[in-house]
Amino acid sequence: MTTRQSILAILLCAAALGANAANSQNDKMKNCSAQAKEQALKGDARKGFMKTCLSAGGAAAAPAKTMTPQQEKMETCSSDAKTKALKGADRKSYMKTCLSAGA
Repeated sequence: MTTRQSILAILLCAAALGANAANSQNDKMKNCSAQAKEQALKGDARKGFMKTCLSAGGAAAAPAKTMTPQQEKMETCSSDAKTKALKGADRKSYMKTCLSAGA
């Protein structure tokens, strides 16, 4: 292989890698944008989500959030307190009892 052919082969490989990286970035942008649309994000919320999603690798930042059992319990207790229209000390007392139940 001549020097000229070697240089041409290197340039072709570099171009192929660059094109693949560009496609990867485009795919990441499409995925993040679709996720933001699914969540109906607008304005600053969308901007923040896109920044996080793109920097985290797109699919890795998917909003498929898995909550710990404690987080699920907190959400359930909070929802129940809201349904019961509890406020102030009553809410605090209810949350304490609810979160410690079954612990």
